[in-house]
Amino acid sequence: MTAKIDMGTGDGGTVTLDLEELLSTRLLVQGNSGSGKSHLLRRLLEGSAELVQQIVIDPEGDFVSLGNAFSHVALEAASYSPAEIARMAERVREHRASVVLSLEGLELEAQMRCAATFLSALFDAPRDHWFPALVVVDEAQVFAPAAAGEVSDEARRASLGAMTNLMCRGRKRGLAGVIATQRLAKLAKNVAAEASNFLMGRTFLDIDMARAADLLGMERRQAEAIRDLERGQFLALGPAITKRPLKIRIGPVRTAARSVSPTLMPLPAASDVESLVRAPIEAAPPPPQPPPPPPPSAAEVIGRIDTAQAALPAAPQPDAHESASIVRRALADLVADAASAQQTVTTLYQDFLTRCRMLGLASAAVTLPDFRRKLAMARAGMEDEAEWGEVLGIGAALPDDVLAPFLLIARAARDGEECPPDEALARAYGTSSMGRVRRLLSYMEEQGVIVTRIDLSGRRAISLPHLGWTTAASEPGADAPRRAARR
Repeated sequence: MTAKIDMGTGDGGTVTLDLEELLSTRLLVQGNSGSGKSHLLRRLLEGSAELVQQIVIDPEGDFVSLGNAFSHVALEAASYSPAEIARMAERVREHRASVVLSLEGLELEAQMRCAATFLSALFDAPRDHWFPALVVVDEAQVFAPAAAGEVSDEARRASLGAMTNLMCRGRKRGLAGVIATQRLAKLAKNVAAEASNFLMGRTFLDIDMARAADLLGMERRQAEAIRDLERGQFLALGPAITKRPLKIRIGPVRTAARSVSPTLMPLPAASDVESLVRAPIEAAPPPPQPPPPPPPSAAEVIGRIDTAQAALPAAPQPDAHESASIVRRALADLVADAASAQQTVTTLYQDFLTRCRMLGLASAAVTLPDFRRKLAMARAGMEDEAEWGEVLGIGAALPDDVLAPFLLIARAARDGEECPPDEALARAYGTSSMGRVRRLLSYMEEQGVIVTRIDLSGRRAISLPHLGWTTAASEPGADAPRRAARR
C-alpha cells in the first residue's frame, strides 16, 4: 500500500512524501530559527493525521493546536509526575492514540528528563502494542546534544539514550522518528546518521552548510545554495521523497501555532508615550487576572487517551454488504503485497485498518483476533467463514501463525487439488525456510489434525482425518511443475 502526503511544490509540480516508506526510513529536518521547520512538521502531521498514529514531543507547546482539528490529546508535562508520564506513554501505545507532549513551562533539564521517560516507555511497550507511529521531536538538539552542556550528565545520558533508541532501534517496534533541529553541528551524529530522508532549510554557518551538503550528496562548492533558500523552502532527498536533491516550497497548513512570529506595527504617538511614562506611580494597579483553570488529573488524561479513537468525527459508514466487500478487498490487497509475508501481525493489522479507511470504511469493526483468522483465510484463498466453519473449528486448536498453512492444506484437500508445495506453505507461514515448513508439518501431525503420506516416488499427499479429505499427491518441493514436465 502507498499513501502519498502532499508536502508542497517543486520544479516538476507537486512534491509528495511516501508515508509507508517514511515509516521505514525516518526523517531529519534542519533549518535556522524562522526557516519554516515547524510549518513543515505541521504540514506533514496534518496530511497524515488520518492515516497513522502521531506522537509529538513539543518543547514550546506549538503543536497542541492539532487537537482542535484532529483527535490529538494534549499532555501538559509540567502538571504530572514521571510515573504518570510513563503510564500515559504506555496507554498511548496500547490504544494507538495521537498525542502532543507539551514541555512548555519546564526547565531545560526537566524537559530532557521528561522526554527520556516518555520515549523510553514508548520503546519498552509490549510486542502486541508495536503499532506503526510517527514520533516527531522538535528541537532535537535539546534532547540529543552533540556535547555536554549545562545540564547534569545523568539527564543528558538518559535523553540521548532514549533518542538513540528511537532512531536506531525504533523501526522494529513501529516507531518512525521524525526529528527537527536548528543546527546539525549541535545534534549527536549517531542520532542524525540513522535518518535516510532529509529536508534541509536555510542555514548560514559554514559547518552546518557543509554537513547538510554532505547528507544531500552535494559538493562543498554547492553548499552555498543552502544559504540562499527562502523561508519555507527546503532541499529534499531520500527514498520517501526524491532520489535526487530537489528544492521544494512547503504548502499551507490548516492549524496554527499558539505562538506567532513577530510583525511590525505602528509606534504610539510621542505625546502618548510621554504621558504614560510620567504617569503617577501611585496609580491603581490593574485588577488581577483570574487564575487559569487547574490542569486535568492524570486519571482524566488517561481516560481521554483510552477514548481518543471515539473522539474522531463520525463519517458515513457503508452498509453491511459493502463493508464486507471492502474488508475482503483490503485483505486481498494485503495478501497480494509480497512484503506482507515477512511483517508482524500487529503491523499488518494497522496496514489493514489504513487500507479500509482509504477505501471509504472509517471503522472496519475487526478486532486483532478476528483479523488473524481473516488473514489466514485470505492467505488460503477462503472467503465465506460459514462455509469453512468446521475446518476453522479444528484449526482453533492450533497457534495463530499455523492456521494459514493448515487452511491452505484443507482447501486443497476439500477440492481434491494437489498437495500445496513447500514454497506455498512457507509463504502462508511467513518464512523462507523449507526446514521450518517440514517441522511445521510434523507439528500438525503430532496435534492429530493432518496425516502425511509419501509414496515410493516421493510424492506427498495430506489427509484431514476429522473430515475424511485428502489432497492429490504432488511433489513437496517448490519446483514440482518443472520436475513433472521432465518426466
